[in-house]
Amino acid sequence: MINTTLCYITRGNDVLMLHRVKKKNDINQDKWIGVGGKFEGTESPDECLLREVYEETGLTLTNWQCRGVVTFLQEQENGVFGEFMYLFTADGFIGEPKECDEGDLQWVSRDFLDALPKWEGDKIFLKLLWEDAPFFLLTLRYKGDRLTEAILNGNKIM
Repeated sequence: MINTTLCYITRGNDVLMLHRVKKKNDINQDKWIGVGGKFEGTESPDECLLREVYEETGLTLTNWQCRGVVTFLQEQENGVFGEFMYLFTADGFIGEPKECDEGDLQWVSRDFLDALPKWEGDKIFLKLLWEDAPFFLLTLRYKGDRLTEAILNGNKIM
């Protein structure tokens, strides 16, 4: 299991999204996601969040909140890949977005997000974020790109 962060930075009704089109052999190829990445060394979730957001966007976060933990389990040919993702939202930042070497950054209206290609499970946690749900635990099980199971706070929802 690896530890990662993912952050949805908002500016009014817009969300800063990363269209993953530049990185080779990217599991997220062509998908639209928030910004974040893997923990380094002994980083805490907050430290990883701040570093990754700055590296990918050039923005320094000034106001953020951890909203939940998402466990990804993905069945692959060589076994099951696992990830604990600390999910954040942020509405305070300093700076302007810079070019990202993993994809194209774009401010997108929340109303338009559903139309963008993304992981099926992302729709579940984005809905929770936009409904301002309390802190949650979500497990998403995939077989390849297909979501096969979703468990929210111990209750199977799919």
